[in-house]
Amino acid sequence: MSTFTGKPDSRGFFGAYGGQFVPPPLQQRLEEVTVAFLEALEDPEFDRELARLNLHYAGRPSPVFHCQNLSRELGGAQIWLKREDLNHLGAHKINNTIGQCLLARRMGKKEVVAETGAGQHGVATAASAALMGLKCAVYMGEVDMQRQKLNVIRMEILGATVVAALSGQRTLKEAVDEALLAWIANEDIFYVLGSAVGPHPYPFMVRYFQSVIGREARAQMLEFAGRLPDACLASVGGGSNAIGLFAGFLDDADVKLIGVEPGGRGSNYGDHAASLTLGEPGVMHGFHSYMIKNPDGEAGEVYSISAGLDYPSVGPEHAQLKDTGRASYVTVTDRQALDAFFLLSRLEGILPALESSHALAEAIRLAPAMPRDSLLLVNLSGRGDKDVEQVARLVAEGVIKP
Repeated sequence: MSTFTGKPDSRGFFGAYGGQFVPPPLQQRLEEVTVAFLEALEDPEFDRELARLNLHYAGRPSPVFHCQNLSRELGGAQIWLKREDLNHLGAHKINNTIGQCLLARRMGKKEVVAETGAGQHGVATAASAALMGLKCAVYMGEVDMQRQKLNVIRMEILGATVVAALSGQRTLKEAVDEALLAWIANEDIFYVLGSAVGPHPYPFMVRYFQSVIGREARAQMLEFAGRLPDACLASVGGGSNAIGLFAGFLDDADVKLIGVEPGGRGSNYGDHAASLTLGEPGVMHGFHSYMIKNPDGEAGEVYSISAGLDYPSVGPEHAQLKDTGRASYVTVTDRQALDAFFLLSRLEGILPALESSHALAEAIRLAPAMPRDSLLLVNLSGRGDKDVEQVARLVAEGVIKP
C-alpha cells in the first residue's frame, strides 16, 4: 500500500489535485506564506509555542468518548467520538487558527482576514487574533449571518469586524471570494483560510495544524478502546476536520476512512453540496479538485442545512484519497443529520454540530449491521450550540419533528 505523507509535491499537488491557479500578484503573496511556513516547521521554538497554546489555550488533548447508550440502542458496533466539541470555542477550527495567527505574527503582520460559513472559523480566528494582538476582519455570507447570528455576535465581542458577502448565493463561496479580494488589495494582511482548500500552501498548512486530531485519536483509541477503530468517520465540506482525523490513520490499512458529504435535499443540482460523490474535477479558488459545476462549467449552486458544509469544492488531498481508494465518500441528507442530532442529544446528553451530525448519521446507519466488538470512531468536529436556534425554528415551523 502507498504511504501517504500528507505533503504535496514541490508544485503543491496531491497527486493530480491542488496547485496554484492564481494571478501573479496573489502568487507572490502565496510564495511569501510558503517560505515562512516551511521555515517555521524547521524552528523548534515555533513548535513549542504551538504546543503550549494547544495545551493551555485550546485545551488539548480533546478526549475520546464511548457512546455506550447510543451503541446499546443501535446494537452492533460500538460508537466512539473524538470530542473536538470540547475545545476552547467549541470546534476543531481553533487548532488551525492558532497555528496560522502564530505564523502571521512571526511574519510581522498586524492584521488578518478570514472567511467563515457556520461562523466557527470566524470565531476561532477572532479569538486567536485577539490573543496575539492582531486586527481581524471576517467575511461571511449574508445568508449564513442570518442562520448563525450567535456566532456573528461572538466574533464582534472578540473584536473582529464581520463583513457581509452580498454576491451570488451569499454563502461560503462568496465569503471566500471577498476575503481573497481583500487579501490581494493589501500586502500587509495575512489570510487565515479555514479549511484544507485553496491554493498551495493552504491545504498542506491546514492539514498540518489539524493533524493533531488524528495523532491524538490514534493513541487514545489504543489506550482506552484497546485497539484501533475499524473505521473513522468525519463530515466533509472543505474537509479540514476529516483530513485532520484521517491523518492519524492513513498508513493503517485495516482502518477504513469514510468522509460524509452533505446530501441536502437530494441529488438534483442545487439541492446538495456533495463535491466528491456528485461533482467532477475542476478549478476554483486557485486549486484543482472535485467540484460542483453549473452548466457553464463554473462553480455551481450548492445547499446544505449546515452552513459549514455548503461549499462547491473540497480539499485536494481528499480528491487524491478518493481516486486512490484509500478513503470512501458517501452522502447524508438533511433529515438524516437532524435525526442524528436529536438521537445523540437525547441518549448521551451531547449536542453535536449539524456538520458533525452528518458523520454521526452514517455511523448510526452502519453500526446495527456490524459485530458488537466493532469500533466506529466519529470526529465530533463541533458542538451544536450554534445550531440550536436554527433547529428550534425548523421545529416551530413544522419543517421537522424532533
